[in-house]
Amino acid sequence: MTKSDDATHDATHDAAIERLAPPPGVLEIARRLERAGYETWCVGGAVRDALLGHPQLDWDLATAAEPEQVRRVFRRTVPIGVEFGTIGVLDADGEMHEVTTFRRDVRTDGRHAVVEFGASLDDDLARRDFTINAIAYSPERRVLHDPFGGRHDLVRGVVRAVGDPSTRLTEDRLRALRAIRFAGRFNFTIDETTWAAIVDSAPHLVRLSAERVREELEKTMQQLSRPSLALERWRASGALAVLVPELAEAQPERFATADCLPLPTLATRPQRLSLRLASLWLDADPAMVEQALRRLRASNARVRETSELAARWLRLAEPMRDALLAAAPPTDATIRRWAASAGRTRLPMLLRLAAARFAAERAFGEVAPDEARLRGVYRRAVRIAYRDPIEVADLAVSGSDLLTLPGVRGPLVGELLRRLLERVVDDPATNTRDALLSIARDLSPTLDRG
Repeated sequence: MTKSDDATHDATHDAAIERLAPPPGVLEIARRLERAGYETWCVGGAVRDALLGHPQLDWDLATAAEPEQVRRVFRRTVPIGVEFGTIGVLDADGEMHEVTTFRRDVRTDGRHAVVEFGASLDDDLARRDFTINAIAYSPERRVLHDPFGGRHDLVRGVVRAVGDPSTRLTEDRLRALRAIRFAGRFNFTIDETTWAAIVDSAPHLVRLSAERVREELEKTMQQLSRPSLALERWRASGALAVLVPELAEAQPERFATADCLPLPTLATRPQRLSLRLASLWLDADPAMVEQALRRLRASNARVRETSELAARWLRLAEPMRDALLAAAPPTDATIRRWAASAGRTRLPMLLRLAAARFAAERAFGEVAPDEARLRGVYRRAVRIAYRDPIEVADLAVSGSDLLTLPGVRGPLVGELLRRLLERVVDDPATNTRDALLSIARDLSPTLDRG
C-alpha cells in the first residue's frame, strides 16, 4: 500500500468511526465492563447500520465477561438467555441492552446451537452469519475490528457468509432467509457461493418452525421498501415452494403490490403491515388463505382479516377495475354497492390495496386505472361509506317491523331485509319507515316461502 493509499484508508477509517455513535447507556456499560477487566465490543446490526449511515436502534455488546460476572458488575440485569450467554443490562434510563459473552458453537441441529464460553472476539465473530454482521467496534478505544472483510462488502453492496457458506447455513437454516432479507433491505447482491448454498439449503428449510418463517416474512414486509425483491429470491431459490407453496405460482404483480404500499413506520406499522401482508393473498381462494395462515401460526385476527380481504377482493376487483376504467367516474350508487359488499370499515383498506395493485399492473405495462382517478374516488368512497345507508343496521325498519306485515313470518324476514337494503343502496331516499314497509308489502307475496 502506498502512502497515498494509506492516507485514503485512514481518512475512510476516520469517517467510519465518526458515524459510530452508540447511545450514552451503551457507552457506560462498555466502560464499566472494560474497567472491571473484561474486553467489550459493540457488535451486530447497529454497527452495520451505522457504517451504512442508517438509523441504529438496538446496540448489542459482546464481552469476555461470563453471565455471572456481568451480573456482579451491574445491579439491574435481566436473564434473557443465560444458557446462551446473554444478559439484559438496564442503563440509567431503564433501557435494556443485551450483553453476550464471547462464545463458540459446540454443536447445532440447524435450529438450535449449544455454545461454550471462554472464546475470543474472533471466535465470536466467526460464528456469525454474514460478514456485514461480523464487524465489532470498541467505543473505549474507538477502533473497528473486521476480520472477515465486512466493511469491504458493505462498500461493494454484497451479502456474503462468514467462512464456508454451506457450514453457516447448515448451522442455522433461517440464515438463508436472512441473507435474502438483508440483500433486499440494502439493495445488495448475494455472493455467488452464498447464493449456491441458499439454493442447496432450500429443501432443508422444512426444519424451520412455522413461527420463524412467519416472523421472517413479516420482517420482510416491515423492513424492505420493495418486498418483491426478496419474494422473487425466495421463489428462485426454491424456498417459497417449500415454506409457502400457496404463493409459489403467484404472478409477479401480486408480489409487486406490496412495493406500492407505504413502508410501515413505528406510528403506522399495524395497519400498513396488515395491508402489505394482505397484498400477498389477493386473487387467492379465501379458504386456501386461511389454511396457509393457520399453518404459519398467524393470529386469529390476522387470519380473519386477511381471508376476509381476499374474499372481498375476488368479489370486487373486476367491477372496481371496470368502473374506474370507464369514461365517466363511478356513480355514488356504484360506490355504495362497493361499500355494502366490502363493509364500511373494510372499504378503505380494500381501496388502498386496489390502488397498489393497479400501480403494480401499470409498472408491468398492463392497462389499469390511473392513480389520480382512484385518489378522487377514494375520498368520495370513504365519505359515502360513512354517510349513506349500506348495512342492514342502517335501514329505517327492523325485523320486528316486518313481522307486523300480513303473511310475513320469521324465515322471510332475512330475505326481505336483504332486498330492502339493495333498494336503499341504489336510492338512499327510500330509507324511511313508510317507504320501506310499502316496498316490503309489495315484495312479500313474490318471495319463496319454503
